[in-house]
Amino acid sequence: MYKDLASPPHQHAATAGALAGVNSEFGKLPLWNLNDLFPGMESKEFKAQFKAAPEKSADFEARYKGKLVDLLAKGGDEFAVSIVDYEILEEELGRIISYAGLIYAGDSTNPTNAKFYGDVQEMLTRAGGHLLFFTLELNQLDDNAIKQAAAKSTKLNHYMPWLTDLRLDKPYQLDDRVEQLFLVKSATGASAFNRLFDETMSGLRFIVDEEEQAIEPTLNLLQHKNSDMRKKASDALAVTFKENLRLFTLITNTLAKDKQISDNWRGFDDVADSRHLANRVERSVVDALVNSVEDKFPNISHRYYKMKAKWMGVDTLNHWDRNAPLPEGPQRTIDWDEARNTVLTAYSGFAPEMADIARNFFDKNWIDAPVRPGKSPGAFAHPTVPSAHPYILLNYQGKPRDVMTLAHELGHGVHQVLAGKQGALMASTPLTLAETASVFGEMLTFRSLLDQTQTVQERKTMLASKVEDMINTVVRQVAFYLFERKVHEERRNGELTSEQLCDLWMSVQESSLGPAIKLGEGYETFWTYIPHFIHSPFYVYAYAFGDCLVNSLYSIYQNSDAGFQEKYFDMLKAGGSRHHSELLAPFGLAANDPTFWNQGLAVIEGLIDELEALDSK
Repeated sequence: MYKDLASPPHQHAATAGALAGVNSEFGKLPLWNLNDLFPGMESKEFKAQFKAAPEKSADFEARYKGKLVDLLAKGGDEFAVSIVDYEILEEELGRIISYAGLIYAGDSTNPTNAKFYGDVQEMLTRAGGHLLFFTLELNQLDDNAIKQAAAKSTKLNHYMPWLTDLRLDKPYQLDDRVEQLFLVKSATGASAFNRLFDETMSGLRFIVDEEEQAIEPTLNLLQHKNSDMRKKASDALAVTFKENLRLFTLITNTLAKDKQISDNWRGFDDVADSRHLANRVERSVVDALVNSVEDKFPNISHRYYKMKAKWMGVDTLNHWDRNAPLPEGPQRTIDWDEARNTVLTAYSGFAPEMADIARNFFDKNWIDAPVRPGKSPGAFAHPTVPSAHPYILLNYQGKPRDVMTLAHELGHGVHQVLAGKQGALMASTPLTLAETASVFGEMLTFRSLLDQTQTVQERKTMLASKVEDMINTVVRQVAFYLFERKVHEERRNGELTSEQLCDLWMSVQESSLGPAIKLGEGYETFWTYIPHFIHSPFYVYAYAFGDCLVNSLYSIYQNSDAGFQEKYFDMLKAGGSRHHSELLAPFGLAANDPTFWNQGLAVIEGLIDELEALDSK
């Protein structure tokens, strides 16, 4: 159904649309223009669609509920009309929630934005109640009857990938009334606790040197060149997280129990099986990935942090120094224009078409870059709907990592534009492949910058930064996944205390980061701010999946003849219309091959090998 934000969006949309950007120390930073969705929250266009959505949904239900069997018997063309009508409604509802979500992410502490977002969610729940029957009834139709009708109808055959994908959910679907109850109760259940987390996190303030600031700039200080400042930021985070620990513990317990109830009713065996199903990936494939990464902890993160500790002149690194810049590395601020040109040049070197699509995000104000109070932390690319275009949220602060984040989110944006041609029902890509284009965009940018280095120290700094990003993407995200597994498995035995959650967090952090990182007092609370645990349980392994996949893809690209780019774009254009095995086959890759993951991890090990070689010079 219509897509909500994984990480919920800015100032009032009408204001945002009127501004080209905000002057800052990093240059003129863009604000997104949401007018391509709606002219404003109070606009006649928005009010008309908002009012009509439940009415159109009720009319759809009246026309089609209980009639799909008879409609299919009339032929594929007649049956396809119902799917087309459903897709049109999904598009309209998707536009409404995308707009509200982007408004909310821009400033979730604004009461007007929060009410607007809440009202839209309630309306969508009402409208969704009228549409819920459709996919349930579709899955009750005879497989052969659908295939025979599709064989004679080009219109219906177009939707066969969606219908085939939809039927994977059939074993876990419940009776119509139960499904409707789950949907209606979500507004006061999981969705409410998601919103509570977002508004609480956006409203938290952290005191560093007697200065009060929001979470994003505080987290950014963990990359400050001064160790004392990094420690102050870490201490400030720990103090505020601890003050709010009971609330985050309640939210985590409630959402884990809510998921357990749903899983039990639907018949999922493992705590992560519902995510695997949503990602259209087999549990055995994810297990192989996680096991491979765990086995490589000593060779990757443990080895790298031991080397970094030596560079920092200590035996062990304090946890607040894990992402510290190298002591001899060049420290500079990268302004927005340079970041833009760096990424577009890297994209253009791979394929001019890729750079042309990415350039639209800058030229047409599809990006919101400045840091400001109340804005959603982190970064995301939201696809909105195929009839519009994606939007990107950043919190740009001039760091080299911010440039890589820009490259990452633009990769998502390019992917979402290309996949949009599949339409509202088939454009959405499973998370395991959704991270491919973003990580590939990062790799292109990294390789472009690495080729421009002129000294050993510059190359060392670039390599170290990339290795740390890869550790954060692969090792850290797998550790997050292991933490989530422990939390959800333990929750089945009863409510977890704050102390238990902190202990589980520390156990996976110790094993993943290794003995060269000293996890000091206060770090045990750092699980509280990870939004993926709240919004999308078990999402995190998709990052590791994407990074290892891209490592293998990039190796093929470096050694390939002409034609790689065309196959790569075909993969992105497919959206959610094909299984990962089909999409990877043209590259000679298979995620179910046990050696596949080790090939990707070997790329990270190779970069660490090069760092060790440079270190000896």
